[in-house]
Amino acid sequence: MERTASCHCGKLVLTCTGDPAKVSLCHCFDCQRRTGSLFSVAAFFPRERVALPVAGAMAFKRPSASGRDVSFHFCPDCGSSLWWEPERLPHLIGVAAGAFADRDFPMPEQAVWAEQRHAWLDLPLPEHLRNPVKTAPATDRPT
Repeated sequence: MERTASCHCGKLVLTCTGDPAKVSLCHCFDCQRRTGSLFSVAAFFPRERVALPVAGAMAFKRPSASGRDVSFHFCPDCGSSLWWEPERLPHLIGVAAGAFADRDFPMPEQAVWAEQRHAWLDLPLPEHLRNPVKTAPATDRPT
């Protein structure tokens, strides 16, 4: 299965192959400010299954709520964040789930940073008060 995501104006387009490794909803204040919404929803795909735009994106790098840097790539024309690269998970690329414009896109399997969730927002997802500690898979080591 191939999925296409684009920014609002259509200048930036990326393609993902297969299903996402995970879909996660984030309530952290940084994601709230970045999206202008109460949360963000990211579809994380293995890096090798994402065809990124060759040129045209701008990037903004900042420390994440988990303490590791994350680079957000956005359209310089319409301002849409299209994808991000979390330093703590270099094997994955996060893609804004809404950029797929697919009402049948898989539902998030978890919500992270629930301690910053708006009190009146109730969602049917397992919640983590912060972000569960995960890192890149270990590489093969000679024995």
